[in-house]
Amino acid sequence: MKAAVFEGPERLSVQEVPVEACGPDDIIIKVHACGICGSDIRNFKTGLKADVERQIMGHEYSGTVTETGRNVTRYKVGDRVAVAPDVNCGTCYYCRRGWGNLCVNHRMIGTHWPGGFAEFCHFSGYVLDHGMIHHIPEGVDLEDAALAEPASSVIAAQERASVGLGDTVLIIGDGPIGCLHTEIARARGASRIIMVGLMRLAEAERFEPDALIDAAKQNPVEEVLALTGGMGADVAICANPVASTQEQAVESVRKRGRVVLFGGVAKDKPMTSLNSNLIHYNELVVAGAFSYPAYIHQKALMAIRGGQIHPQKYFNYKVGLDRIGEAFAAAAQGKALKALVLPHGDGEQKR
Repeated sequence: MKAAVFEGPERLSVQEVPVEACGPDDIIIKVHACGICGSDIRNFKTGLKADVERQIMGHEYSGTVTETGRNVTRYKVGDRVAVAPDVNCGTCYYCRRGWGNLCVNHRMIGTHWPGGFAEFCHFSGYVLDHGMIHHIPEGVDLEDAALAEPASSVIAAQERASVGLGDTVLIIGDGPIGCLHTEIARARGASRIIMVGLMRLAEAERFEPDALIDAAKQNPVEEVLALTGGMGADVAICANPVASTQEQAVESVRKRGRVVLFGGVAKDKPMTSLNSNLIHYNELVVAGAFSYPAYIHQKALMAIRGGQIHPQKYFNYKVGLDRIGEAFAAAAQGKALKALVLPHGDGEQKR
């Protein structure tokens, strides 16, 4: 089969690789579509986690089961499935409390196992038992299902931050994650959504935030305070990989406001400075957000089915596997809101 193989920082090549044989507890799927994530771009530039030197990347994908082992009962040939990357051990302190995303033995498809930038993908019995490969609901297109993975992280973050009816939500970041936060906050009942953007303002505007602040021309903190009568937002979500925006978020929420640090920042520049007096005297809650439990991935698929999330508003750059390098560049440069790789496709689609 053809696959895009990562062989080191900024080295990604399409080549022929063997498909692992399907064992008695395994399945093989034909990959239909795989999204390019912001973390894929960071890993492409700096290397994979856990010192993995060579791997087929890709962890936001969907496909169809083409082969099952004799012991497999949960899947059958022809089943449509959506794949999420997390694989947990199920036995550590965090797994036993339902926090599999924080598993001390946490591993990922696309890093520790081959991912979705390939024509086919093999899943062992261990991955089937400890990972997230869910059936796609009727009425959800295979392409659309590829958005369930990033949407899951957004849903989990907003659940933890208790985004709800009447909230004013500030979203810092105008990329696909910022747009997903806009759709999910609206679905959860937020009354006003303020977005701060820089690279993709025109695309973000299509998601109809109530206010869109251009960080290149306006002071985000001053604008948010002006829009909220000096009070600040109820919730601020940093949906980008820039540490300095975390400082802005703390300065932009009301007393007892909530700040969500959603976007991971560069590994070599992880430090930031937050106003601790604001956090202390205003009783702010500053929380991290990473990944999600399995039931959230199923929620995301149902949100797509229910129309709360609109995948085709995101996928504005679609390429076959041979042009994956172009798609990575377009996503990194902000030319694509969400790039989608179609391993069995041979064309290029943009809008």
